[in-house]
Amino acid sequence: MFIHIDKFIGIIIYLEYMNENLSFKKSLEYIGFSEKEVLVYLALLEIGRGTVTQISRRAGINRPTGYHVLASLEAKELIKISGKEPKQEYLAESPEQIEKLLFKKIENDQAFIEEARKIIPELKSIHNVADRPRVMFYEGKEGIKKVYEDTLSSTEPIRAYASVGDMHAGLPGYFPDYYKRRVGKGISIRAIVPKTEAGIERKNLDSKEMRETALVPKDVFNFHPEINIYDDKVMIASWREKLGIIIESTEIAEAMKKIYELAWAEAKRLEKNN
Repeated sequence: MFIHIDKFIGIIIYLEYMNENLSFKKSLEYIGFSEKEVLVYLALLEIGRGTVTQISRRAGINRPTGYHVLASLEAKELIKISGKEPKQEYLAESPEQIEKLLFKKIENDQAFIEEARKIIPELKSIHNVADRPRVMFYEGKEGIKKVYEDTLSSTEPIRAYASVGDMHAGLPGYFPDYYKRRVGKGISIRAIVPKTEAGIERKNLDSKEMRETALVPKDVFNFHPEINIYDDKVMIASWREKLGIIIESTEIAEAMKKIYELAWAEAKRLEKNN
């Protein structure tokens, strides 16, 4: 069976055209075009301008999909619209616009990289890596409330350094209910507290609030942040900086508990001698 030479040449030209289009298709997809965006873009380049029906037919897709893809290409500034429906036509911008699009993307990506660099240190601070202390920061009054709420999850007596006056001034009305809920959960506490009027008043309620308080001279030990040590956590409430911190680390918590026992023994001695 023989093929006429004109038909043969036509087949060769068609195959070359298809191969060229396949090469374009692969390149455009490689630089970020979707499969349908490639079909529509190449179709519009070939016909120069056309309606959504003409372009969709040439690209081999349905009309609704054509509208969607053309809108996407317009957003990328690769095509433009002429006229209004029902005579609205689409025109392809110069292919040089692809290069501009990619440069714009690079600029945007660079801005994203710069923004990411700003927050990476903070993200690292909360990244829970195995065998590494986990540190969580909470800002403002609501943040400080969160760290106190966490102490109510303790499975053992809490060891605390506390300035009662600062606590009650920092979160007015919060602690009476907090004490009740702590007692309701059966969580006792030992507290080293500066000997102030507020500290003495709280010590008088030790039995009711499941607490044992050691009062220390305020002229020497008038500290302000509160520190609670419980389970594998160390909680810090900074009243002046309005900041709550929880350090979650078995090693650090155990070391702080041992240091606390030394401080507790000295606090009781000082209380007895004063």
